[in-house]
Amino acid sequence: MTREPPQPILLIEDTPSLQMIYRATLGAGGYQVVTAATAAEGWAQFLASGAQVVLLDLMLPDGDGLALMQDMLAKRPETAIIPITAHASIGRAVEAMRLGAHDFLVKPFDEARLLNAVRNALALVLPAPATPGAGTRAGASAEPDKIAELFIGSSTQIREVQTKIRSVAPSMATVFITGESGTGKELCAIAIHAASPRAEGPFIALNCGAIPQDLLESEVFGHIKGSFTGAISDKPGAAAAADGGTLFLDEICEMAPALQTKLLRFLQTSTVLPVGSTRPRKVNVRIVCATNRDPLEAVKRGEFREDLFYRLFVVPVHMPPLRERGEDVIEVATSALARFAAEEGRQFTGLSREVANLFRRYAWPGNIRQLLNVIRNIVVLNPGGVVTLDMLPDMLRHPNEMPTPQPATPSVVRDDLSALAGKSMAQIERLVIDAAIARHGGSVSKAARELELAPSTLYRKLENWARGD
Repeated sequence: MTREPPQPILLIEDTPSLQMIYRATLGAGGYQVVTAATAAEGWAQFLASGAQVVLLDLMLPDGDGLALMQDMLAKRPETAIIPITAHASIGRAVEAMRLGAHDFLVKPFDEARLLNAVRNALALVLPAPATPGAGTRAGASAEPDKIAELFIGSSTQIREVQTKIRSVAPSMATVFITGESGTGKELCAIAIHAASPRAEGPFIALNCGAIPQDLLESEVFGHIKGSFTGAISDKPGAAAAADGGTLFLDEICEMAPALQTKLLRFLQTSTVLPVGSTRPRKVNVRIVCATNRDPLEAVKRGEFREDLFYRLFVVPVHMPPLRERGEDVIEVATSALARFAAEEGRQFTGLSREVANLFRRYAWPGNIRQLLNVIRNIVVLNPGGVVTLDMLPDMLRHPNEMPTPQPATPSVVRDDLSALAGKSMAQIERLVIDAAIARHGGSVSKAARELELAPSTLYRKLENWARGD
């Protein structure tokens, strides 16, 4: 259970609908939240609340979010600030990281990404739990005999995962989790940590595909004040923050080769060397990593170091896709329906036979994450009773009639090369990249994979475009 911080989380967002959504998500995660809609109101709340974690929209009606962030860090340098921005302004988010931000969120982001960012921020600003059973600093706690509750289902596939977790959790062995997006890889990592002797230590999660590569080294290993422009204070980094606990590296195959070398050295020596420092620090960290790609294929293509792969691939755990888990889909849906109904104060009695049959037939490309979103949609938009077909989102009732998502920017017509006439190569490149990002719902790492480019390349181009270069 997530520990509630002594001070509330400060959310500064001027769009009422987004403020309401973010606040509801954080509230459901067990956090106390205070909100503000302007820079002036945000500053006043910052001083009054003593907030140690701040979610800050960089586009505010009465001031510049970056300037406000710098004022906050000057007042309380230990504050963990998480800027919120859109893809068009990703350059400002990168600048915020250089100026001392803890992390950043790029719209649109899901509730799991929001809660994970807040958990990691709290792990840096809150002291470790003083008493046994209080949970980890990152908010991941569970007793070993409750692992089954974390993975609802009775299929052979999920039972094998549960058994492997119980076997590997007490050891120090590195675990490599594979599986499609939405199958619960981070949940698997949390379960391993929670069932281990390190359960009272921190659980720190870092998404290697969501952070620009030029900032990833600082995020993993930290930096010292003055080590680069904008480094206004020391930053411990995820590896040091996870000392005594578990470091979870998600989307590990997106890590740049240069940083892979440093990670390998870290695994061999258990020492951290922050950017700009000459004094290595010894840490005691267990590594759990994950990817939705085929890691061996990444090794064959030269995108992932072979020696690092074998160092990490000690105990593999594969999270099966939902479509291969049989009746688990009904068990997960029923459990989620009861939980969400209780949260929303609704009375639902179960799934109709038609809905249950449709759930069994549907391929669930988004896996558990998609199923949970569907159930949440049903609970929010309907008063209760038995879940019937007319309560389902259109994408489930008419899966073959859903329109193809259109990119937010002008796209290149796939079979009409005349659409490229008169455009420069730079313009064509931007059209292709923007369209790829839009096809993948804003995911830069997935777009990079489709285009066979490094995510850092796309982040660099987005930053240059945001600056008008």
